[in-house]
Amino acid sequence: MTTGPDIRPAITALPNSLIGVVANYGRGRDGLIPLWFGEGDVPTPGFVMDAAYQAMRDGHVFYTWQRGLPELRDALSAYHRRTYGADVGTDRITVTGSGMSAIALSMQSLIDAGDEVVVVSPVWPNVFASIRIMGGVVRQVPLALENGKWTLDPDRLFDACGPRTRMIFVNSPCNPTGWTIGTDDQRRIMEFARERGLWVMADEVYSRLVYDGGLDGSGRAPSFLDVSEPEDKLLVINSFSKNWAMTGWRLGWVVAPAEMGQIYEKMIQFNTSGVPGFVQKAGLAALEQGEPFLEEMVERCRTGRDIVCSALESLPRVRVQRPDAAFYAFFSVEGAGDSLKLAKRIVDEALVGLAPGAAFGDGGEGYLRLCFASSPECLSQAMERLVPLLR
Repeated sequence: MTTGPDIRPAITALPNSLIGVVANYGRGRDGLIPLWFGEGDVPTPGFVMDAAYQAMRDGHVFYTWQRGLPELRDALSAYHRRTYGADVGTDRITVTGSGMSAIALSMQSLIDAGDEVVVVSPVWPNVFASIRIMGGVVRQVPLALENGKWTLDPDRLFDACGPRTRMIFVNSPCNPTGWTIGTDDQRRIMEFARERGLWVMADEVYSRLVYDGGLDGSGRAPSFLDVSEPEDKLLVINSFSKNWAMTGWRLGWVVAPAEMGQIYEKMIQFNTSGVPGFVQKAGLAALEQGEPFLEEMVERCRTGRDIVCSALESLPRVRVQRPDAAFYAFFSVEGAGDSLKLAKRIVDEALVGLAPGAAFGDGGEGYLRLCFASSPECLSQAMERLVPLLR
């Protein structure tokens, strides 16, 4: 009798990413406009690529510091000081091979089989997978849509925490909704986590991609670093991907209690042996020279948001909330039902690639996600194709 490979049940039970399903369905079609992934069409800026090239020429092609080059960690500490007003020492910073790697390493370090993670949803589906890979259990707390705004009920979040809860996961600004948590709710969550001895993981990858100055005019989203102490059981995840158009470089970082440093060093050794030195040198250039580029990126995304949302708002069957942050339009279509089927239909009939809302967990079905980080010309063409189909 022939049997299949003996794979862990937690792995075989993982569903395929529905974003990937649509992308694989549409890839390679002539003229298709791909707006399904969380990236735009702007290449990485030249000064970043030049830094990587020079670093390779200078010999930064060998194994290096497991937790990141000292000069990059120093630069990240300075970045937090000037951007967040937070005194984050290098002993709390670990460089990782992407923001997703930071999440995965953290889950590997903290989640045992049967542990529960309470997750604010809808959210990027890789978060669910990183928990389930470890045998953990996802408890979703969906955002509510009230008066045209996505909102979180902290009491509902706290009620979802039971005796097996190990962690609360909050992505803000949120992929896919653009929802941004306020400082008062962050403070309440941290106080609750301290009382219960829970970890908080805050995915703040989109914290600089805010419009109209952000909630408080600071030019960035509220951070859990604003309401925490260095010893708190808090992990703040960040990435170079979105701010500096470095999605393909796979470079991120995590801020954690200092005692987690040795844990991350060990886990990185066993997973990847560290981030290539020339990639880290590119990240250093992004931090030191990249603010003008980031400002341009925010303006580009603001223009894209207005093009996309203005077109969608004109459609009686469509409900869309103009986001305050991130670079996604997350919109529902009356009577659409199956979002995966609709996304495939849009590929077939409009040659536009969108992500199905069902990919993002509870509350996502019936929605579609569109990334508006592309050029105004590209987005205008995409809306010219979409509007007749969704009317």
